Amino acid sequence: MCGIVGYVGREARASEVLLDGLRRLEYRGYDSAGVAVLEGGAFSVRRAEGKLSNLEAVLRREPVEGRVGLGHTRWATHGKPSERNAHPHRSGPVVVVHNGIMENYREIRADLEAQGRTVASDTDTELIAHLVHTNLDRGMDLVAAVREACSRVTGSYAFGVVSETDPDHIVVAKQGGSPLILGLGDHQTFLASDIPAILPYTRQMLFLDDGEFAVLSEEGAQVLDRSGRPLDREPRPIQWDPISAEKGGYDRFMQKEIFEQPRAIMDTIGTRIDEAGGDLDLDGIDLSPARVKDVQRIYLVACGTAWHACLVGKYMLEQLAGIPAEVDLASEFRYRGPILDPGCLVVPVSQSGETADTLAALREGKQKGSRVLAVCNVRDSTIARASDDVLYTHAGPEIGVASTKAFTTQLVGLYMLAVRLGIARGRIGPGEARERLAELTRLPRLVEQTLQLDAAIREIAHRYMHARDTLFLGRGIMFPIALEGALKLKEISYIHAEGYAAGEMKHGPIALIDENMPVVVIATRSAVYDKVVSNLEQVRARDGKVIAIASEGDEEIRSKCDEVVYVPDLGPYLTAVLATIPLQLFAYHVATLKGTDVDQPRNLAKSVTVE
Repeated sequence: MCGIVGYVGREARASEVLLDGLRRLEYRGYDSAGVAVLEGGAFSVRRAEGKLSNLEAVLRREPVEGRVGLGHTRWATHGKPSERNAHPHRSGPVVVVHNGIMENYREIRADLEAQGRTVASDTDTELIAHLVHTNLDRGMDLVAAVREACSRVTGSYAFGVVSETDPDHIVVAKQGGSPLILGLGDHQTFLASDIPAILPYTRQMLFLDDGEFAVLSEEGAQVLDRSGRPLDREPRPIQWDPISAEKGGYDRFMQKEIFEQPRAIMDTIGTRIDEAGGDLDLDGIDLSPARVKDVQRIYLVACGTAWHACLVGKYMLEQLAGIPAEVDLASEFRYRGPILDPGCLVVPVSQSGETADTLAALREGKQKGSRVLAVCNVRDSTIARASDDVLYTHAGPEIGVASTKAFTTQLVGLYMLAVRLGIARGRIGPGEARERLAELTRLPRLVEQTLQLDAAIREIAHRYMHARDTLFLGRGIMFPIALEGALKLKEISYIHAEGYAAGEMKHGPIALIDENMPVVVIATRSAVYDKVVSNLEQVRARDGKVIAIASEGDEEIRSKCDEVVYVPDLGPYLTAVLATIPLQLFAYHVATLKGTDVDQPRNLAKSVTVE
């Protein structure tokens, strides 16, 4: 997730607008930042690694002035954070800023290099600049050159292009889940990834849809369809206050982050998949057959929601990679004297990368000679720096205390790790690998589909918001999802909730069930489906109120429960991600109906940095 801002106007204030917009977009990324301003017919580019303050220092030393420019703040998904990989990227007269993932970048890079073009960075973005430059050299105008470049690109993108050959315009394009917003002012036009970046300058906004382009000038913006035909698009007046603007129009940060999950998962998958070849490149982490043959055991360590992700990861790693996996609460790990040696792989999982107990568990592993491979969301965090390898999730900053998008991207990261280890150990052959990766590429779209259940789940939440206790049941890989569902509800609504393995219900929790007890049962299709339905019927026999999370097409289950929520079936592993979405929405709506502080629940902190 990155932030884009652009400006074209009558006055030479581009750098001022760009920098101000980037400040408002820095939550979208802070690995590096840069601006390109057209002054005197030529581009001046300023870039810096790290937070925006570093770019500000560069601009104080080397100011730029002009009336057309682009800016970018980066959350690295392709190429490590560095000044060389910072946007804007250029090729000859062309400058580009980009948010998204170019899935076929390997093919395009090889083609460009075969033509003799030198690619200076590790990013996929620079390739767009080269494609546009090539098309300009063939005699196309800037709009045609951008449209032709887009025809070569597979993936999700939102980008802005400026060329010294057409100094009065910015051309933009959008495809997939990356947002792109245009702002219309008085003899000035703006471009941004999010409304807050340009809200101080205009409240008249245009929103691009997939497959659309636009040409920005000081007189306004012309929207074009895929074929280059003009479209009539009326601007929308935005009446947000500053706080609403930060939340992107959502009522709360947690709600915004729940709905950001398709994008977060897409960014986490990124360019790591080689679907045709049936393989994964996890950012260069050495998981070759020679390197993993000596891994005898995996220890997954985490706290809270990340611990639930580890429990799901255990199923994935053991079943797909065939490696025994243990899951420990990081706060307990080192106190039980774990048996660690060089044959162990320790996998700490953390959103913030600063969790004190998880860091201590990591150090215990390193002290005893184990390799440490972290799954983490924040670059250059303490856990990331202390690990031998890091598999970054790309959820982006998560403001709400109750984790949502960080959890689902952790599941995706652990799934990719399990598949890659399975391939390296010969447990997963080429055919199965392609099948697993095809399921992964479908996941963001199916998460988006599942989020459309929001209104229906709010109605269910309204019926059960006054419950004093709620039980969540699941079996197999869905047991940890039940734990996570219970945690979400108790965290933000303050309703007592417990997650249990459904087969354990008869060993105690069944005593609690009566007509006042809602029981959420995750009953998606699986090898243990019949057993879960049997557990569900035992709840009904004791007058419990059953809310079932079921697979699409399962009409038989309707007669066995009070409420049913259907999610797509995406196989034995990734359906766990889809089943999580209704539980997040249920907790969110119960809490908001009860009037609790969803984003900052009482007594909780986002990151626990002390033991």
